[in-house]
Amino acid sequence: MQEKIYLYYTNDLHSHFENWPKIVQHWKHQRNYHEQKNETMFLLDVGDHVDRFHPISEAMKGSANIALLNDAGYDCATLGNNEGITLSHDELFHLYDEANFDVVCANLENAQREKPSWLKPYSFLTTDQGTRIGIIGLTAPFKAFYGLLGWNVYSPFQLLDDYLDEVRAQSDIVILLSHLGINDDQEIANRYSGIDVIIGGHTHHLFRDGEMVEGTLLTAAGKHGVYVGQVAIQWDHDRNELVQKEAYAYPLDNQEEDIETRQKLEQYNNQAADILKDVVVRLNEPLDVHWFQETKVIKELVYTLKEWTDADISMLNAGVLLEPFSEGPVTRGDIHKICPHPINPCKVTLTGSELLEVIRQAHTKRFMELKLKGFGFRGEVLGRMVFSGVEVETEKDQEGNEHVREVRFQGEPLDHKRTYTVATADTFTFGRLLPEISHSRDKYYFMPELLRDLLSSTLQRLSLK
Repeated sequence: MQEKIYLYYTNDLHSHFENWPKIVQHWKHQRNYHEQKNETMFLLDVGDHVDRFHPISEAMKGSANIALLNDAGYDCATLGNNEGITLSHDELFHLYDEANFDVVCANLENAQREKPSWLKPYSFLTTDQGTRIGIIGLTAPFKAFYGLLGWNVYSPFQLLDDYLDEVRAQSDIVILLSHLGINDDQEIANRYSGIDVIIGGHTHHLFRDGEMVEGTLLTAAGKHGVYVGQVAIQWDHDRNELVQKEAYAYPLDNQEEDIETRQKLEQYNNQAADILKDVVVRLNEPLDVHWFQETKVIKELVYTLKEWTDADISMLNAGVLLEPFSEGPVTRGDIHKICPHPINPCKVTLTGSELLEVIRQAHTKRFMELKLKGFGFRGEVLGRMVFSGVEVETEKDQEGNEHVREVRFQGEPLDHKRTYTVATADTFTFGRLLPEISHSRDKYYFMPELLRDLLSSTLQRLSLK
C-alpha cells in the first residue's frame, strides 16, 4: 500500500500581509481537495513570518502573526532571525505562548534557566495511516545578536550531530525546516544522509521544482508570500520506505482572497493604529528629508548615534528616513512609518586607512543609488552617507562624480595607523556593502534598541531648540 502525503509551506513572509488572504484561501482549497481524496496535508512555516517594518507587527510585537498562523491551521514552524533578534528577550520568550502549532528550533536556547514552554528541538507529525514525520528546525546563528538579548544560539551542524540520529530512529520521514540559507542547506545535504527533505528560507531563494543534492530534496519559495511551496511524498507501507518525493514552488497571482482573513487584517490594522497613536513629540517646524542631501534631521540623528554609543565618529545613510516630518504632533506610528527598518545601532573599530576607504566608497554614485533589499534595510535607496565627528571635504570631477579630498578628525587629517570607534547601522556589518566594516573584528551591537528609538530621542531634542 502506498500513501501520498502533502506538505505545504511558507517562508520569509516578512509581514507582507497583502498576500496572506490569498495564501489562506489557497490552503483552504487544498485542504478540501485532499480531504476528498483521503490524503494527508500538513502546513509548515520556515520563519521570518514576523517583520517589524509592518505596523501590525510593530504594534503587536508579532502576536498577530501567530494568531494568523493559528487561524490558517498551521501544524509546525521554526523561527527566523526577524522573530529571534528584532524582539526583546521577554517578547520572544512569550511570542509563541498562544501558538496552536509546534515550534521547533534545535539550535536556540534561553541563556537563563527557564525554557519557553513552546520551544522544542524537533517534533513529529503523524498521518491518518500512521506514517510518522520527524521535523527538525534550525535558525541562522547570529551569535552576537542573540547573546546580547539573553539567548544562546549554536552551530546548526553541531545540533544535527546531536539530534539527527535520534529523530531518524523515531521517524519514517525526516524533514528539516531550515532558516539558514541556501549555502548551509546545500552543505547539510552533502554532509548528512538522514534528511529526506530540506525546506529552506532566510536567503529568499526560489526552487520552482526543487533541487536534489546527494539524495536530499531541497526546496524554498522565495519571499513575501509571492510564491508558496508544496512537497509531495509517497510512502510505501509494504516496503517501509519513501519511494517518491517532489517539490514545487508556485505563485498565487490569480488566487481569490479569503474574506475572513482580509477582515481580520483590517481589524489588526485598526488595532495597530490605535496602539501607535501615542504622541512622542510636537515639532515647532517641519523637518525635510532628502535621500541625497544632508538635512537637519539626519544630521541630528547621526549626532545622537555618536553620543549614544560613545563613539569617536558616526555615520548613517540618509535613505534610512523615508518621508519628511510635518509640524505639530509626531506619533509612534509616524516615526515607524518614516523609519520602519529593524536595524540596530552598532559600533566598530577601524584604522584611519580603513575609515578613509569607507568614506570614499560611501561617496560613490553606485553606493548612494544602490537599491538595497535586505540586511534590515526597508527603504528605497541607501542615499548619501552623513557623518558626525569628522569633517569630509570633497570635490567633483568634470563628469560630476564626487571624490573625497580630505578627511579631518578634531581638526587634523586622519591618522592612517590610529584606530577609531565608528558607530553606524548594523546593515553595514553584513555582506559586501562596506567590506572594511563587515570585516572588522571588533563589533558591538546595541540591543534591543532600533534606529527609530534614537530617532525619537533626536526629535525630542530638536523640539526643545
